[in-house]
Amino acid sequence: MQAVAQTRVLYVAPDGNDAWSGKLAAPNQARTDGPVQTVQRALQLLLEGEPAPTEIRLRGGVYYLREPILITPEHAEKAQRRLTIAAYANELPILSGGRIIGGWKRGEWQGKTVWIADLPEVREGKWYFRQLFVNGARAVRARYPNRGYLQVEALLDSTPEWFQGHTRFRYRAGDLPALSRLEEGEALVFNRWVENRLPLQAIDPTERILNFRKRSTFALQEGDLYYLENLPEALDEAGEWYLSRAEGKLYYLPRTGERIDTILAVAPTQAQLIRLVGKPEAGDYVEGVRFEGITFRHTEWSLPAEMETGGFVQAAFGVPGAIYAEGARRCAFVRCTVEQVGTYAIELGRGCQYNRIEGCTLRDLGAGGIKIGETALRDDPREQTFGNLVQDCLIQDGGKLFASAIGVWIGQSYSNRLTHNTIHDFYYTGISIGWTWGYGRSLAGGNRVEFNHVHHIGVRSDGDGPILSDMGGIYTLGIQQGTVIRNNLWHDIAGYRYGGWGIYFDEGSSHIIAENNLVYRTTHGGFHQHYGRENIVRNNIFAYAREHQIQASRPEGHLRFTFERNIVLGKGAQWLAGGIDGNLRFEGNLYWREDGSELRFGDDDFAAWQAKGRDTRSRIADPLFENPAAGDFRLKPDSPAFALGFEPFDVSRAGARRRSEKTAEAGNRTSATNQSDR
Repeated sequence: MQAVAQTRVLYVAPDGNDAWSGKLAAPNQARTDGPVQTVQRALQLLLEGEPAPTEIRLRGGVYYLREPILITPEHAEKAQRRLTIAAYANELPILSGGRIIGGWKRGEWQGKTVWIADLPEVREGKWYFRQLFVNGARAVRARYPNRGYLQVEALLDSTPEWFQGHTRFRYRAGDLPALSRLEEGEALVFNRWVENRLPLQAIDPTERILNFRKRSTFALQEGDLYYLENLPEALDEAGEWYLSRAEGKLYYLPRTGERIDTILAVAPTQAQLIRLVGKPEAGDYVEGVRFEGITFRHTEWSLPAEMETGGFVQAAFGVPGAIYAEGARRCAFVRCTVEQVGTYAIELGRGCQYNRIEGCTLRDLGAGGIKIGETALRDDPREQTFGNLVQDCLIQDGGKLFASAIGVWIGQSYSNRLTHNTIHDFYYTGISIGWTWGYGRSLAGGNRVEFNHVHHIGVRSDGDGPILSDMGGIYTLGIQQGTVIRNNLWHDIAGYRYGGWGIYFDEGSSHIIAENNLVYRTTHGGFHQHYGRENIVRNNIFAYAREHQIQASRPEGHLRFTFERNIVLGKGAQWLAGGIDGNLRFEGNLYWREDGSELRFGDDDFAAWQAKGRDTRSRIADPLFENPAAGDFRLKPDSPAFALGFEPFDVSRAGARRRSEKTAEAGNRTSATNQSDR
């Protein structure tokens, strides 16, 4: 057994020198020794030293990375599986994948006074970006219209199947001005549950036809929403920018108070910042690496040129993480921040096991928050991803480039825990688990989703959206024996055409338990099951869905789900909608329409519904919540729910348990929550 040596400490500072030893936290008086300048050099010193637990302490400041930091099993072994890369005490180190853009000049262009930067690498095809951050804030890629969305008027080409896309559509009269430099622009078209990033090819203003160089992922539909980006005509509002490949020039319209001599403009140069890469198929893992207190910024990723479609079939699953792990075991990210990225924040890919993401803030995201697992079904347990923990994280403000991205996505991965996280302001789903459509083999069982607060999904807290359909606060796929969704708070969830559900069991979702959840203010139902078997939905509160309260879609020849001891509160007449058959078990529920009038279960009123042997022990009565209109769903002592066996639960514990979150979320909270949002 290898003895554990005394901990080695190495220091890194922006004003350090990679020729120094890294053993000093600051340069000595003679400036002959001190901290190194790059994390890469500190890792090289680790490899050159004797085996010992190692701490790499980063002084405050910005580190502009020329390439991702690579950590391998060799580094972990040399540190005796105790490698910590952390912020120096009370300082803020920032690892950036961006580059500072300088040389700004003031000029007249397209009738506007703009600031212009010359970028030869863009003109030469060596660099391109779709994000720009000015003085610490995300600037807006020139957009038309500036706010809101246009709508597709008509499709000119039929498709044999709905999953075959279009390369053109007709736009509505008066929607678009005369456009130039189409080859520089893109259309963002939102269809079903995906975004399509479609490079513009041609426009026919007489017939009102837009043509694209890629096809949409699925067949487009009349009424689909879209907007255009990166056209000269769209550069018309302070804080917007336009990048010309042909000229190699960046044009920027400054915001009030910005000065050309003090502007700090940063554009990303790379897709990833950290790569932990092992060889799990050989049992060779990156193990025992811990990141703490570090901020990660500025990544960029684009759809491959050879990709025929303008996006992915779901969840923007092909977009990588700014922090990427493969074959990582027992690693941790603690109190880190990932922000201002064009990708997912963190990805735990193939063979990632028993890792922790705790107390992190993931925000201002081009895609989603966290990806766990893969779309592939792995046979070798060494290559399977399982046993990971995401806890006390704040995950917010995503989908800036890839609107279909998820707050936390779990693919073919099992026995993970998502607990006490706050997830909000995504255009698509908050949490997604599973990647098997139907009843085939799945590795997504045994996941536990507990005490999370998920809100403003589909519709953002600033009122933007919905733009996509078929989403949920939580979305599941496939057989998931042992998966439990418990003690969570879900609210303010909206779909565009359809499908803004709180808890959504999609194709083949089976053997899942959803209990002790509070769901309110959804557009299409607190709970929906498309098809699946033997799920249990019990002891939840579903309130104030717009279209109907509960939905069950596809009839099947087995027990589909059991719905018991739930309280359902609403205003409309339609309580249960969809494909209703005898394979649904409803019992012991309490229903109440606020005006006391009739409820409909499909085509049945409540008496006819009970006559079919359903809900025979259920009641229609006021549950006597304290103040449900204001989000206070505590039950009064004389509530009739107690006689039906309903057990009170406390959602004030839902969400990330961090005092600092109260300030971060102040502008996003709804007055309807009675919870402390910790």
